[in-house]
Amino acid sequence: MNWNDLLSNKRYAQPHKSPDIRSSFQRDYDRIIFSSPFRRLENKTQVFPLPGAQMVHNRLTHSLEVASVGRSIACRTIEKLSKKHPELKERQSDIETIVASACLAHDLGNPPFGHSGEDTISSFFRDGKGKELQSQVLPEQWSDLIAFEGNANAFRQLTHQFTGRRAGGFSLTSATLATLLKYPYPSYNKGDRKKYNVFYSEIKAFQEVAEECGMTRLDANHLVYARHPLSYMMEASDDICYLVLDMEDAHKRGIISTSAIERCLLSFFNPEQPKDKEVFKHKDEVYRDVTDVNERMAFLRATLINKLVNNASDIFVKHYEAIMEGRFEKSLISHLPEFEKNALEVCRDESVKHIYRHPSVVKIELTGFNVVGTLLEDFTDAVLNPRTSYNKKLLSLIPEQFKVETGDTYTKLQSVIDFISNMTDLYAVQLYKDLRGID
Repeated sequence: MNWNDLLSNKRYAQPHKSPDIRSSFQRDYDRIIFSSPFRRLENKTQVFPLPGAQMVHNRLTHSLEVASVGRSIACRTIEKLSKKHPELKERQSDIETIVASACLAHDLGNPPFGHSGEDTISSFFRDGKGKELQSQVLPEQWSDLIAFEGNANAFRQLTHQFTGRRAGGFSLTSATLATLLKYPYPSYNKGDRKKYNVFYSEIKAFQEVAEECGMTRLDANHLVYARHPLSYMMEASDDICYLVLDMEDAHKRGIISTSAIERCLLSFFNPEQPKDKEVFKHKDEVYRDVTDVNERMAFLRATLINKLVNNASDIFVKHYEAIMEGRFEKSLISHLPEFEKNALEVCRDESVKHIYRHPSVVKIELTGFNVVGTLLEDFTDAVLNPRTSYNKKLLSLIPEQFKVETGDTYTKLQSVIDFISNMTDLYAVQLYKDLRGID
């Protein structure tokens, strides 16, 4: 793959226009950050219940922080690569903006209640009442429904022409859309992989973006492409923020102790190494001046993010040729040095045990199953049986952009999923209450 193609500023489904004072990629960034789907992330669960007495991350703050980390990884990586590849220095600003834009957009496809919402949509078709609809859709379409994926839904959000909207959705550049594709293949070609990035309905858009950016096709018989190099930076940013900031939220909620989070964050620093040894020395100096516990943890969080950003950029540079040839496997974070990798696994185990299985988190997941599952059942019946009096009233609640007057069963089901996945947690709960007569 080559950077001239990879950094294509051709807009999806829209004629090319000369950029104004902003570059094409800066316009991508602005389009995302000013959009309604992006604003709605403020009321979508990250991990912990919201709102609450303690301010914790939601999908909006998470996305903004991921974009900040992504820009840093891109900056440091290009600084290191430019010694051997000076031509990249000229495109550094574009590369940083592309990565930041993809980071902003990476969660746009998440339904209310996060991964619980994804699981609920999948289980409705796989194990619930939606199972009886399998004979009415193509096998390739059914694979989308029984394994609903927020990553694929984000690509749909950005490229699909919803009713009354312009062609091409957000009409972003090919480079930004390609960077969003962590899993560049459709659901029916994912094989043993858990995740994918393309619904059957977005195959054409996916192919156009991949070909425009010159992404290597890995399988001649199937739509499986090598990843855009910048997608690794976007993914690493998300991984870093998930690890560190979920722990910070858990600490603020009193779920894990100060000593536990301090031990975990410091475990990434090897006192045997000169650079890491300086971190412990600096920590003692900061602690002498800063007595506020949350501020101390914020210092450790920032220090660890800085270290992991450097690690991620080092890994990208080390494996640059493999990445450009489409041979690199897994994520940047999975290639951490042994010491940091061991610390990562320990912290992940602690997070699963003490954070993701905490009763407050489990209750939110159960709420998601009930709320999203009920709405999905009601509105699916309504689009497939629109003539009853009750269903006519239900359908009147669906915004115009998500309505489809005609179409096959798959298209109608997607209209319901589009409607529900765009809901905030708060709106979904309120609609559930209204439909069930709960005051």
